[in-house]
Amino acid sequence: MKIVFLDRKTIGDDIDLTNFKDFGEVVEYYFSTIDQIPDRVSDADILVINKIPINESTIGNANNLKLVCVTATGTNNLDKKYLDKRGILWRNVAGYSTESVAQHTFSMLFYLLEHMAYYDKYVKDGNYINDTMFTHFDKVFPQIAGKTWGIIGLGAIGRRVADIAKAFGANIIYYSASGAAPQDGYTQVDFDTLLSTSDIVSVHAPLNQYTEGLMNDKAFSKMKPSAVFLNLGRGPIVDEEALTSALNNNIIAAAGLDVISVEPMSDSCPLLNVKDKSKLLITPHIGWASVEARTNLMNIIHEQIREFLSLS
Repeated sequence: MKIVFLDRKTIGDDIDLTNFKDFGEVVEYYFSTIDQIPDRVSDADILVINKIPINESTIGNANNLKLVCVTATGTNNLDKKYLDKRGILWRNVAGYSTESVAQHTFSMLFYLLEHMAYYDKYVKDGNYINDTMFTHFDKVFPQIAGKTWGIIGLGAIGRRVADIAKAFGANIIYYSASGAAPQDGYTQVDFDTLLSTSDIVSVHAPLNQYTEGLMNDKAFSKMKPSAVFLNLGRGPIVDEEALTSALNNNIIAAAGLDVISVEPMSDSCPLLNVKDKSKLLITPHIGWASVEARTNLMNIIHEQIREFLSLS
């Protein structure tokens, strides 16, 4: 068997892939351009990819190809009809990063809620040296206890965030964009109620016909001016022009995004026009990427290949 990793860099240099040699020859490419893919997959039996597009133009000459493993949950980069036509199986991975994304959700919230950038700079700039008081709290902040936290998308990650937020004393409500039946132990509300009553709104939903563009001008206008908005789902769920306007016009207090519509960021991204940069925190899609989550991810991929070969 020949296993080819087409964008190994997306897994991280710190993750050891030696055990994949259990199955045969392993070839690793850090990144692969569209033009490079056909040559690199020509004699591959198994592909391991993340964002690489898999379709007739990229793998049409991969005559030995039997399995494509996606090191992610999303599979919109796969032409599944073409794979089915060729009899090529595919696998993705779900649930590997629940703890990591939940942790990052709170990391972003605390950074924004307690104005950590301001206070860190205040001390490091020397302003706390021989200050007039033992404390300095010009940037006031609330506590989570007693606040309402609205969650959009109550899957595994949404439920984990809800449970942790509840431990902090928050009142949890959630909205299902697809209209799924209520889940025991959680309070389901309509979209308008979630927006108008929540002090914190976090998105943990997939991108689909129900969620694309969900957070638009109308949605942000219904939120509290003191509210913090977090998106750890998918970038296109948020209308970035609308979010920029909401921040610039004090419609909401702050926003934290781990995902944006175009990744990596384009120089035409509307979010670059947010005037008060302290209101906006953007991280480069790292919520999923704790060491433990990436290790778990590759262990699952290894097991998927092992099972596939055992059944072949």
